[in-house]
Amino acid sequence: MSKIHAVITGVGGYVPDYILDNHELSKMMDTNDEWITTRVGIKERRILKKKHAGTSYMAAKAILDLFAKTGTKPEEIDLVICGTTTPDHIYPSCASMAAEKAGIKNSLAFDIQAACSGFIVSLSTAVGFIESGRYKKVLVIGADKMSAITDYTDRTTAPLFGDGAAVVLVEPTTEEVGVIDSLIFTDGVGMKHLHIKAGGSAIPVTHETLDNREQYTYQEGANVYKHAVTNMAGVSADIMEKNSLKSEDISWLIPHQANLRIIDAVVQRTGIDYEKVTINIERFGNTSAATIPLCIWEWEKKFKKGDNIILTAFGAGFTWGAIYLKWGY
Repeated sequence: MSKIHAVITGVGGYVPDYILDNHELSKMMDTNDEWITTRVGIKERRILKKKHAGTSYMAAKAILDLFAKTGTKPEEIDLVICGTTTPDHIYPSCASMAAEKAGIKNSLAFDIQAACSGFIVSLSTAVGFIESGRYKKVLVIGADKMSAITDYTDRTTAPLFGDGAAVVLVEPTTEEVGVIDSLIFTDGVGMKHLHIKAGGSAIPVTHETLDNREQYTYQEGANVYKHAVTNMAGVSADIMEKNSLKSEDISWLIPHQANLRIIDAVVQRTGIDYEKVTINIERFGNTSAATIPLCIWEWEKKFKKGDNIILTAFGAGFTWGAIYLKWGY
């Protein structure tokens, strides 16, 4: 019997209309376009301004985009997995809310919280469900409304983040395409360097935590950068070596869009030609779990069946990893 592979068969995406550029940001805090651009490579980011709209709103928009492009019907979906750090509520899951908004009624739906690595962890999880033979059509979403957890008085973090969502449809195939391998890791040492202090079960929200602005992202940039460069570049090289891939064998590198200098480090370590690297950080900023699927959404028409693609990410936890896949269409 032929081995079942999990292959991406469609892509959808959504970014809000509102553009927060560096010029506008410089009116809100002590920063400027040159300072932001030279340090992280971001010129603008999209912000969801719609009242009472959360991450599930964007995720549902992405799903509906995928349905329209692929002709997939809501009732065909078996499973919805959403990688997100910013669900609309602590519960129910963002996946269940997005599914409801997209008309999906008869599927399992749940979230995965792996911060900026959320999409690759979710995709790797979906592979297991597909390979089991029990699931035929799985939606894997990466979506985050990072503006909801960004402190716009903090010049070190506010320029980094934006909002967006994208989704892929994953199905079984016996062809030699789809997800071939993955390497994903976690090291809890990262908690002290990158976290949101209040709002969970250990430190519930109080007037004091709100006064201290502890409901927003806290990041020690230098420590996060050091670990991100080492681990994201390292795991990308490791998955290539494990699968006997040389730089010239890679058609596309799709890195998490956190910082242009981190992407540079991955490119240098792997030797992959810069023309094969998907980069949209200058327009969208860091959308956390959404960055990689948004790149897939934007570059989809350039991919060819059989293309060797490396996905790689690093996020809070710390979590990091890489996926090697062959494009399926």
